[in-house]
Amino acid sequence: MIEQLPQNLHPVLRRVYAARNVCGPADLEHGLNELHPPHLLSNVDTAAELLAGILMAQGRILIVGDFDADGATSTALAIRALRAMGAKAVDYLVPNRFDFGYGLSPEIVQVAQAHRPDVIITVDNGISSLAGVAAANAAGIQVVVTDHHLPGPQLPDAAVIVNPNLPGDPFPSKSLAGVGVIFYVMLALRTYLRAAGWFTSRGIAEPNLAQLLDLVALGTVADMAVLDRNNRILLEQGLRRMRAGQACPGILALLAVAGRTCHRLVAADLGFAVGPRLNAAGRLEDMSRGVECLLTDCPQSASTIARELDALNRQRRAIEREMQEQALASLEVLQNEFATASLPRGLCLLDAGWHQGVIGILASRIKQRLHRPVIAFAPAADGNLRGSARSVPGLHIRDLLERVSSRNPGLIVKFGGHAMAAGLTLHEGDYERFRLAFEATVTEMASEEIFERIVLTDGELEPDQLDLSLAQTLRVAGPWGQGFPEPVFDGVFAVVDRRIVGEEHVRFRLQAFQNETMLNAIAFSAARHGWDKVQGVVRLAFRLDVNEFRGRQSLQLVIEHLEPAS
Repeated sequence: MIEQLPQNLHPVLRRVYAARNVCGPADLEHGLNELHPPHLLSNVDTAAELLAGILMAQGRILIVGDFDADGATSTALAIRALRAMGAKAVDYLVPNRFDFGYGLSPEIVQVAQAHRPDVIITVDNGISSLAGVAAANAAGIQVVVTDHHLPGPQLPDAAVIVNPNLPGDPFPSKSLAGVGVIFYVMLALRTYLRAAGWFTSRGIAEPNLAQLLDLVALGTVADMAVLDRNNRILLEQGLRRMRAGQACPGILALLAVAGRTCHRLVAADLGFAVGPRLNAAGRLEDMSRGVECLLTDCPQSASTIARELDALNRQRRAIEREMQEQALASLEVLQNEFATASLPRGLCLLDAGWHQGVIGILASRIKQRLHRPVIAFAPAADGNLRGSARSVPGLHIRDLLERVSSRNPGLIVKFGGHAMAAGLTLHEGDYERFRLAFEATVTEMASEEIFERIVLTDGELEPDQLDLSLAQTLRVAGPWGQGFPEPVFDGVFAVVDRRIVGEEHVRFRLQAFQNETMLNAIAFSAARHGWDKVQGVVRLAFRLDVNEFRGRQSLQLVIEHLEPAS
């Protein structure tokens, strides 16, 4: 396979690409003409026809989104696209997670009726909203569901459902984020309106929907969608627009408050800097503020909202840190009573004081630390418990919840999600029964191997390959992300010096073991693991990074894993 890759590639990059099943030059093409065509997506043409009829009649369209970054970008994209195509009455509604919970619920339909919509378009939700769609139908409101989450055994009775994960759907990419699905629906709608002569008859400039790919890129990365080739094209095209300063004012403002510069932007900046700030609105308050940031065309307004979101994100980090300390203290008590190997294979955590908007991040952090599936629960305003689940590779968490639910009818009020992440609702009194059922089902479904912590790397580098030039090459060779990981290498180094920076990060001065080359390195959030006390010779798993300070670029290793060298 490696022989089929271009000969002019750096040999390390050729090796990296081959390990990610890049078979040849065609796999590295990121032009929009390489995207899978919209007509392959089941029901997309039917959705386009229905929406075109409402738009031409100047009917009322209501977007119902989700309260995360994928939902916010999906909502903003739908509104921007519909307005650009001539829709006059387009509004949106994002359920507040604390008052309504997830998705198109009957309660949200009741709120939606105040907008008097002719059609509700769900974005990044709806595939499990059986009762909500039924309530909308009863109120005489058509529903177009656009979603990417895995469907359950019964589908909602919507006018149209567009979801690449519907049974039998021929769309080749099953990994579209919610924002990717609505982008494809808008492409199909534009095609229908063009064929109907809508733009020419109304004197409307046909919109260039590629201008919305900044939103597609952000939502795709923030939702950790698997970067198959189709998603890599969408992401790369969005990044190119951002690097050229052509993103919407809200994204530019969020980049600015995060201290990122457009021309050096990579996918990781969206995942670690922009996404969390946008998500903070939905986690702590109301995602409508995040949507407004993405909708405004005024740079001053965008900057003001971005600063608000940045403040919320700092607040979110403080809450998360406190919750994580509480959770780890509880786990330490368990580990003092049992060997780590005797801890349950699946962990359920609950604290009455935990913040409902942060439990997903908490579950993710504990999962990373203990390498086992974790569900963190917090009380909801309706008296139920909301849970956020995170899994490890090899254990499909939504399938697991479905098995628990089918064996224990009524135990789970509702659930939904993906292979690696899911959400669920329980009656408060059922927590202990669910915990036991969850632990037993994890033990039943999971093989012993998935609990082994394995660090995968792209091998070692030669001493002369530890340089700035290769780091620069790898930085722009992606886009890297979920399912197409950024290259990680391993090697042995001597620790010359280390110190804590920024409260919990650890900066190292290293000496390459093979020669006397001195290298700078950083390990993020590593002080909490005691890495600030490491000394001697160590084996590292690391990424090559380009550090820029006062206009000068230098090589920096970003340490992902550290252990004493044997």
